[in-house]
Amino acid sequence: MAEEIAKSEPRLDAVAELAKPAPEAAASDIPLLRIDTVVKNFGGFRAVDGLSLDIRAGEFFALLGPSGCGKTTLLRMLAGFETPDAGRILLDGTDIAKLAPHQRPVNMMFQNYALFPHLSVRDNIAFGLKRAGMAASDLGTRVAEMVALVKLEGLEKRKPDQLSGGQKQRVALARSLARRPRVLLLDEPLAALDRKLRESTQAELMELQRQLGTTFIIVTHDQQEAMTMASRIGVMDAGRLEQVATPRELYEAPASRWIAEFVGDINLFEGQIEPPESRRLTMAPRLAITTRDAGTVHVAEPRQPLTKTSVSVAIRPEKVRLSRRGPVPDADNAHAINRLEGIVTDVGYLGGFTTYRVKLDSGAVLRSSVANTTRLDIDVYAPSQRVVAWFTPDDCMVLEQ
Repeated sequence: MAEEIAKSEPRLDAVAELAKPAPEAAASDIPLLRIDTVVKNFGGFRAVDGLSLDIRAGEFFALLGPSGCGKTTLLRMLAGFETPDAGRILLDGTDIAKLAPHQRPVNMMFQNYALFPHLSVRDNIAFGLKRAGMAASDLGTRVAEMVALVKLEGLEKRKPDQLSGGQKQRVALARSLARRPRVLLLDEPLAALDRKLRESTQAELMELQRQLGTTFIIVTHDQQEAMTMASRIGVMDAGRLEQVATPRELYEAPASRWIAEFVGDINLFEGQIEPPESRRLTMAPRLAITTRDAGTVHVAEPRQPLTKTSVSVAIRPEKVRLSRRGPVPDADNAHAINRLEGIVTDVGYLGGFTTYRVKLDSGAVLRSSVANTTRLDIDVYAPSQRVVAWFTPDDCMVLEQ
């Protein structure tokens, strides 16, 4: 790991031209970083499969996916520790795919921080600057700026074994930012931190990124981390990008059933779209879908035309409301509310919200998540209690199988 860090630290003059923003880029729609049909094989295994992606300057971008999906391999190709077998990696229009790590204005913060145990905080931060040939008169000023940036004042002389996990993470971050890279790559940077520290560090990273304007690309398998920090998320599976979207778009409008199941909790019912002539709906735009486990479910007309009649109806648990008798429909909304009856089987109190599992009369299980907005036990349901679960057509997503 130390060898990779040493290889990645550039001479300042070696990347001077690449480190400058291209003058024409600001006046065009050219992204800062363009990954163009990149392929990477390890023996007979294809880790990255013809992947293409554009990342804008100043963006906080997350690569999200299960273990082994290729996200870390992609990050290492951006850093220069792996070379693509095919495709291009363009930084401001210049292909850097075959450049050595020290020849590109990109730096990487490693998952285990990779601090030098024999060096102080100050010397760990200064390491890359010394290798880059920074003048001694400037080095002290830059290190002091980085120490202040990550709030480590007073700890400059400590060794890594005298620091907490969060402090080590800040030293690694300061060292990665010290040479002011155009792109900072973060490989699971918060994985070793406990929950409270991870949440506070997420906020600090976001504030740092806004303050510096540096493009951050983070790799994570933690959905909440990606949704909290990133302005856009690329979901990977088997070496390919399945969807690139904002956190809200990814959650509310997943491109496939796989993404709907991977990102957050979801209720799914398989069904068939009823033909128009069989529908008794006067409201538009609405679809009626006959499901095995929930009967006829009314859903909002999808924005994209459907190509199949076999579909899945997806409802997020927080969209499922529970009541003892259900909402009272009137003539205008009689078909606008989907009602399912069942028995509460499990209750989980999680502080801010309570989760319920309801076994429907059909035998299927429906999950509901209810915000705890009061301290009183209003609308609290006990196991074995009969309830009505209800949701509107706009609460549903229609996904082709």
